[in-house]
Amino acid sequence: MDLKIKGKRALITGATGGMGHETAALLADEGVELFLSDLEESSLKDLADKYGAQYAAADVSNDAGCRKLAEAAGKDIDIWVHAAGVTGAKGDPLTMSEDDWAQPLDVDFLSAVRLARQICPPMVQRGWGRVVFITSENVAQPYPDETVYNAAKSALLSFAKSVAMQHSGSGMLVNCVAPAFIATPMTDGMMKKRAEKNDSSFDEAIESFLDEKRPYLVLGRRGKPEEVASVIALLCSERASFVTGSNWRVDGGSVGSIDV
Repeated sequence: MDLKIKGKRALITGATGGMGHETAALLADEGVELFLSDLEESSLKDLADKYGAQYAAADVSNDAGCRKLAEAAGKDIDIWVHAAGVTGAKGDPLTMSEDDWAQPLDVDFLSAVRLARQICPPMVQRGWGRVVFITSENVAQPYPDETVYNAAKSALLSFAKSVAMQHSGSGMLVNCVAPAFIATPMTDGMMKKRAEKNDSSFDEAIESFLDEKRPYLVLGRRGKPEEVASVIALLCSERASFVTGSNWRVDGGSVGSIDV
């Protein structure tokens, strides 16, 4: 399907992660010019070389890093996919420290706010833009031991909805994609820790996690990054011209409710 975005210019943050990488591949196939960003320059350069993309390593956990990235990317960004994120500390919500709260709020939430101030106004002025934020199943079905992540991603969803309500009439459409338990470096790390804790294999850790922690994930497996990227790419396109302010779940059924 032609997504009708050939020649558009896209910024992808968190580009070397599984979902960011697969999104870059799909948008490149559609003739989109890419500007890629992540923390580590070495892996970022390899990815940029693969797709003939521009790139800049950046730490989006602070305002200076966000400003630096926005400057490097320039003001002619038509599509912005914000896939940068961390899971943060886990444990009893009442024992989370100030530092535990600060990291996911800075990376998962405030990075989006800070970058949006730089990237979105030119889209509004030009009358066309697509913004896709990566939220999580946790915004609809929070887990008590992931409370700092729940809160940061929920704040991101609320921010996205507010920007969509304020500005979508201009032609800049803002949406979210909410994945659940996707095979990425982030969940690899979670499962490695679980395997060590349970003295089990990696595959056994995944199986026990699904049984104990994700009873509604009826497809019974981790999702593939490309399965999320397909939805992201659609929301970046002209084909999704009547979609804004939404939160598309790509979760294998993980959320048990019919809300959000």
